[in-house]
Amino acid sequence: MRMFFLVVGPLQLISYPSIQMIGIRTGLQLPSWREILSQLLVYFLVEDYTNYWIHRFLHNDWGYEKIHRVHHEYHAPIGFAAPYAHWAEILILGIPSFLGPAMVPGHIITFWLWIALRQIEAIDTHSGYDFPRSITKYIPFYGGAEYHDYHHYVGRQSQSNFASVFTYCDYIYGTDKGYRYQKKILQKLKEELANGVEQNGGSYKTD
Repeated sequence: MRMFFLVVGPLQLISYPSIQMIGIRTGLQLPSWREILSQLLVYFLVEDYTNYWIHRFLHNDWGYEKIHRVHHEYHAPIGFAAPYAHWAEILILGIPSFLGPAMVPGHIITFWLWIALRQIEAIDTHSGYDFPRSITKYIPFYGGAEYHDYHHYVGRQSQSNFASVFTYCDYIYGTDKGYRYQKKILQKLKEELANGVEQNGGSYKTD
């Protein structure tokens, strides 16, 4: 909560002149749904790619010890862990969220919707819950809680699953190998367990 008063609060005070400076419209004429959706897509892609590299940088020795270690105090994250970070990390990782609107400025409604969706996504990713019928299952390359949980589980040594929203950056740059290997091991164990249950007439026996 302290960070919201000391960091987020002051940023909110300067947000209006800042968004005017980068060209975000504040007039009464609302944007079309096509404009909103296309700009949101750009914002998510720009944020995800930029966040990937900044997050990866924060996992070098200096970045982790001085800044990112605070966020990794949660080895099994919960929703509250999403904004729980060093003040410098809040500022640094806030840059990708504003880069998309600065590159493709739209209406203030689109900007507010973008910030809200980004915060909801961050909380979902840190929630620790991977709901099988979640709407996010239909979003291509979406990472989600299970994907990011692995990053926190490995902790300081984690050189995997850096992306904030999607999985394509980790796949392209080879930083999801540990996660994919663990997935294969777990899947193999599940299959062996299922086969053991079937061979013992529906009840698993170890003797």
